[in-house]
Amino acid sequence: MNPLDRGFLPNFCANRTVFLTVLVVELLAFVLALADAHAWDEFWPQLALKSLFMQWVALGIAAVLCRSRRLLADFTASATTLAAFGIAQIITLLCSLPALWLAANAGFGPSPAALLPVIARNQAISGIITLLALRYFYVQRQWQQQIEAEARARLQALQARIHPHFLFNTLNAIAGLIPGRPEQAEQAVLDLADLLRSALADRASVRLAEELELTRRYLAIEKLRMGERLTVDWRLDDDLPLDAPLPPLLLQPLVENAIRHGIQRLPEGGTLSIRVEKRACELRFTITNPQPSDHESRETGQRIAQDNVRQRLQLAYEAVDALAIVVAPDHYQVSFVIPLDRP
Repeated sequence: MNPLDRGFLPNFCANRTVFLTVLVVELLAFVLALADAHAWDEFWPQLALKSLFMQWVALGIAAVLCRSRRLLADFTASATTLAAFGIAQIITLLCSLPALWLAANAGFGPSPAALLPVIARNQAISGIITLLALRYFYVQRQWQQQIEAEARARLQALQARIHPHFLFNTLNAIAGLIPGRPEQAEQAVLDLADLLRSALADRASVRLAEELELTRRYLAIEKLRMGERLTVDWRLDDDLPLDAPLPPLLLQPLVENAIRHGIQRLPEGGTLSIRVEKRACELRFTITNPQPSDHESRETGQRIAQDNVRQRLQLAYEAVDALAIVVAPDHYQVSFVIPLDRP
């Protein structure tokens, strides 16, 4: 079964979904009260009654959908639509009957002859709103899964992308070390193997310790190739949660960009600063390196990896401004934040 054809309803057990439901229903009640009120003094009583009834219905539907979430998740889109529509119609009818009975006893309800049209009107309004909401949920789910598929494709492209010049230069450096420094050559081969294994692994998340180790192995190979031109300044807080999960290949591509488009283009090289800070409920990563004079070409050359990292951060954490970039005459800085309260 196509994943797009199932499980498109939001989680009505979540506080955010319930809040949005209450807010939207209240706006609808406001509009209906404006439409029915013939004078301003009639508006507020109309709004109070309609709000009470519509919130009663909406929260009842949300409660049933919350309890039926696991069952509905296995249904096809058509079956989910029919089930949700039926639930909404039943809840609306069950709320309409006691509401009309209470209104009749209070002396301001419709006459017995008008009960059937009122019930039919409530059912029709509920049905139209339910179908519109279900259509919105389905389209939103399709759009979200399309974005996720694009992000996975970008991640796979990034995982398969080990720059040819980097690979060739590393192999040449290893070959040059074999006659005189075989131990360093062996370690470089091991670092390269671990780097390729980690980069090509198909995992949704990695631990912070794994991402840091991958970056260290990459820097060890670059240090072997660039020698004294590359200096790395690690600034890691002592209380980092090394088991914290994060999307793979976030730090290493930005470090690679900093070397390829920054330090490598400077004849004297420079210092690469990598800082990881633990704050109250987040981790902040900052990569800083010397800035070449032709920084405009640098920005163009590193855009692919930055866009990839930015999109995956937005997808994983719903971050509006995922990457913060500071361009100064003498340095280039990229930073991003990982929340600690969610995977």
